[in-house]
Amino acid sequence: MTNFEDFGSLRVRKVYSFVEDTFSEAGRETAEPLRKVAIAAIIKNEYAGRPYSDDLSVHIDGSVLLGQAIAEIGAKAMTPFPIESYGKAALVGIAGEQEHGVALLTTVYGNVLREAVGGGAAWISSVTKRAAPGQSLDIPLAHKDALFVRSHYDAMTVMLSDAPLPDEIAVICCFASGGRLNHRVGGLCKNEISGQDGLR
Repeated sequence: MTNFEDFGSLRVRKVYSFVEDTFSEAGRETAEPLRKVAIAAIIKNEYAGRPYSDDLSVHIDGSVLLGQAIAEIGAKAMTPFPIESYGKAALVGIAGEQEHGVALLTTVYGNVLREAVGGGAAWISSVTKRAAPGQSLDIPLAHKDALFVRSHYDAMTVMLSDAPLPDEIAVICCFASGGRLNHRVGGLCKNEISGQDGLR
């Protein structure tokens, strides 16, 4: 169980956890389900309602412990499945700027997600937008070690029923155990990954 203190300096109102297991697609059953997990921490936007600032370090610095906490929850929810792909996202309440969310998803947050999956080499796909409560978001996914693995170009759709409030941000991490079911449009296969540049 994650304690309140585990989230660090950023003020967390609630955490959503989504687990999706897919057992068949187009009438074809899978040998094991495709699991996708998304964890969303709803935090106070420390910049909402304040004058414009070039310094967003409160969010950048705070994203380390926040990311560690939600990535740990996500990795546990993926058990017993491996994590093959990942993505990140932020929904910013309407009293904030999109950039306030981007500041929570920089390299320091991305490195935490890499640690949670055992060291992914690939750039982490992401999306941010301003939104009112109840809007859905498609979180992009790609293979954790090689972006050119086309079978893992995917997404997970989540909807937060009462978040973000105008002065909040939903910070999200997303993991998946594999690529799209029935993928068959070519591209680099996961067993062909060289693991040298995060692309191939």
